[in-house]
Amino acid sequence: MKILTDKMLSQSAFSHELDIPFDQIDIADWLFNLPEAEYQRCCPPDHIAAGTTSTDDGRKMSINVEMIGTSLVVQHYVADEATPSYCRMNSISDVFPPTGGRTQVNVIWELIAEPIEGNRTRYTNKVTCHPTDVFMTFIAEHGQTFEQAAAARQAAGGDHNSRETPLFAESIARTSRAKAASK
Repeated sequence: MKILTDKMLSQSAFSHELDIPFDQIDIADWLFNLPEAEYQRCCPPDHIAAGTTSTDDGRKMSINVEMIGTSLVVQHYVADEATPSYCRMNSISDVFPPTGGRTQVNVIWELIAEPIEGNRTRYTNKVTCHPTDVFMTFIAEHGQTFEQAAAARQAAGGDHNSRETPLFAESIARTSRAKAASK
């Protein structure tokens, strides 16, 4: 399988401001200790299941199962970078569309915290999706153009991200506050 990084299927980024100091935020800790029920609360009814594991070579991994539009997506996010203020997760995600079958896309998920005025923090949730050669073959076999697939993914992915971003941000803030209070 080949990732087609020269083509973009979709991209969205949404931000949410938090009443918590930047130095109390720990996105990596939140992500790799996220209880499944909390993940589900972060975008109902789309979020189905979540868990953590590692790759064979020991890199941290977050597994997320969710509905993006009308497709069931199983994401295998491997941490390219995981710090308190920035996580870059890279997934070859399995997509099960309602028409049947299975295909794969490459999803880059960036979770970003940055300090803002008033001892507050801005959280940004950025999702970029690239097709794979497997995806391109799949859509061709189903009579869909890349432009049609990209428009559908942009609409569904943008809608999903806009709803999960504030809920992820508030969950990160709650977890960070609880950790700071226990120190």
